Amino acid sequence: PRSPRSPSNGSSRKLSVDEMYLSDTGGQYLDGTTDITRTVHWGVPTPLQKEAYTRVLMGNIDLSRLVFPPNTAGGTVESFARRALWDVGLNYGHGTGHGIGNFLSVHEWPVGFQSNNVPLAAGMFTSIEPGYYRDGEFGIRIEDVALVVEAQTKKPFLTFEVVSLVPYDRNLIDLSLLSQDQIRYLNAYYDTIRAHVGPELQRQRLEEEYRWLQQHTEP
Repeated sequence: PRSPRSPSNGSSRKLSVDEMYLSDTGGQYLDGTTDITRTVHWGVPTPLQKEAYTRVLMGNIDLSRLVFPPNTAGGTVESFARRALWDVGLNYGHGTGHGIGNFLSVHEWPVGFQSNNVPLAAGMFTSIEPGYYRDGEFGIRIEDVALVVEAQTKKPFLTFEVVSLVPYDRNLIDLSLLSQDQIRYLNAYYDTIRAHVGPELQRQRLEEEYRWLQQHTEP
């Protein structure tokens, strides 16, 4: 029988530049597993789409740059990914992140941000993926892969190092909503993308892709 996800003449439709696209991607490689989601809009987003996207991004950043004590459970810090949405009465109905195996399960128990996950410890990989959805209209999710690392603090606290290096959609970011700390984080993230991905694109002589990367990682 036909799988519900297969295209058919009855369900297929033409795509346009006037809508949002959510691309949930991933692969398994000998040196690790990826699970990365980006949301893009190639036309003119509505004010609501732009604000919702920006607030999802703010939540992604706020959790990714959080510094927290050792033995902290993911469920304890999960609301940092929701706060920017909560501020204006918005929310999402799925989990904020799950463990990711190293060339193993994409969703790997017992790491994550639910109340029954184990405390976070250095060396764990988790996704960080806040979102926002309006039925029948659009969906937003921004998912990164993050490694739990030791923070540069006097006492041994923890934080996250985002290891997925993919720019966010500038067309959907309302800079006026971002704090200076959030903008500094974004710029540092874009510097990291340029430093790691740029030379590899040049090595492979992917000039068009390199130009795209430079354009989408400008401060």
